[in-house]
Amino acid sequence: MTVVPTFNTTIHAPHRLQICALLAEVNQAEFSVIRESVDVSESVLSKQLRTLEEAGLVTITKATRASRLRTWASLTSAGRKAYAAHVAELRRIVGEG
Repeated sequence: MTVVPTFNTTIHAPHRLQICALLAEVNQAEFSVIRESVDVSESVLSKQLRTLEEAGLVTITKATRASRLRTWASLTSAGRKAYAAHVAELRRIVGEG
């Protein structure tokens, strides 16, 4: 698959870039794992995930496990492509691509 370097302003925000980087490495991640990895509050993470979801870059899944509502996030196919293109553009900008 050829990746065309493309800057993505939605992904570029620091917390959203961190979220996408984490999700690019796994199939899906639980909300608490993402929150700890990005080191933000629940409300900040919720807002960032909502922005990515509204842009069609992330899918949010909720299910009850052990009597607790759990939330998972994963990159959509479009999200994976957009993240790869954004990283390629960042590399091009800094002269690594």
